[in-house]
Amino acid sequence: MQRGSLNDLRALVAVGHERSFTKAAAKLGVSQSALSQTIRQLETRLGVRLLTRTTRSVSLTEAGERVVRTVGPRFEEIEAELAAVSELREKPAGTIRITATEYATASILMPKLAKILREHPDIKIEIITDYGLTDIVTERYDAGVRSGEQVAKDMIAVRIGPDMRMAVVGTPSYFRTRPEPKKPQDLLEHNCINLRLPTHGNVYAWEFERGSRELRVRVEGQLTFNGTEQLLDAALSGLGLAYVPEGMVQGHIDKGRLKRVLADWCPPYSGYHLFYPSRRQSSAAFSLVVDALRYRT
Repeated sequence: MQRGSLNDLRALVAVGHERSFTKAAAKLGVSQSALSQTIRQLETRLGVRLLTRTTRSVSLTEAGERVVRTVGPRFEEIEAELAAVSELREKPAGTIRITATEYATASILMPKLAKILREHPDIKIEIITDYGLTDIVTERYDAGVRSGEQVAKDMIAVRIGPDMRMAVVGTPSYFRTRPEPKKPQDLLEHNCINLRLPTHGNVYAWEFERGSRELRVRVEGQLTFNGTEQLLDAALSGLGLAYVPEGMVQGHIDKGRLKRVLADWCPPYSGYHLFYPSRRQSSAAFSLVVDALRYRT
């Protein structure tokens, strides 16, 4: 293999991930023209086109996809090993990127990670709010947070919270003019506040279960948001029914600001888990984060 081949492949992987010469060049610390020349030289050496370029976009050809899919994870493994070696020093350091929902961040991540951040100033944590089933390897996250049922089988999963329940809630003033739903299908007659997921722009279908029966109800309403905090605010304003984690609304229920319905259709389910690839090398900083988040009964 020629001396520059590894750097050329790294350049292709960067363009493939970013789908942009501008972003990839900035990430690699080179000029766009130099990056373009590197890719052209690699294509010439391999004798096959790796990228399809237009004035507005850059995409991988079938050959390019194959190279990036095969080579990309190996570069990530090398980088992870080097990061682990560099952190074999007195103070754990580095940036940990985590994808999680708003409620998981507020109820679990921030309370548990506060001590780590105070005690280890060289550790940085980046949390990205996301309600989709993000591919953390492709998106280059160190870990993700989802309920146990949503974690892929090939991931390492660490429980970080207790079992959870969902809750359908509305204000007493809302129910003064509408009958309380007795079964999930009754929600079709109510003004429900929807949550839009990032995956293909889908609106989340409310999930219910009682005994052996499982139902998914696509509700209708005047309001749709892409975050649960907005769902709660709208419900507290009397603008409709919200379907949110029980822990988010229990205080409002206890104080009479919200009323819960269909509780018998919302059984407990596996709580939040931190998950990450099995091949990920545990740096000192990452190990501290995992241990801090681990759920202990």
